[in-house]
Amino acid sequence: MTKEEILELSRKVCKNTLMETLDIEFTEVGKDYLVAKMPVTSKVHQPDGVLHGGASVALAESVGSMASYVFLNTDEFFIRGIEISANHLKSVSEGYVFAKAEFIHKGRTTQLWNIRITDEEENLISLVKLTTIALPKKKQHD
Repeated sequence: MTKEEILELSRKVCKNTLMETLDIEFTEVGKDYLVAKMPVTSKVHQPDGVLHGGASVALAESVGSMASYVFLNTDEFFIRGIEISANHLKSVSEGYVFAKAEFIHKGRTTQLWNIRITDEEENLISLVKLTTIALPKKKQHD
């Protein structure tokens, strides 16, 4: 699959999901990474006007899970996030944040992702670790 096909697939499967609600857009794909961006607006603010940590975690899990989805054989498996931890390091109140998911471990069953969320000036906003699992799809019998 080409990079363009991966990005188009990512856009297509996000229709009517949390990713669409949060305006998460997948923007870049490489050999072992995927990048998404999310606008920082009042929709993802805490009451005091800065990016909500939960929105950052939703962005991170979205990009990490989508990366597992596009880099693994999802004809045979479906992907689920099973553990996530996040350290929020800097506040941001406007603009965009970018999440880059890179493999730490690409196992057949579990995958471990390092996800760096940065702002438009490449300041580190959050550092997230995500574990996903590939579970076999049940075979259909004719």
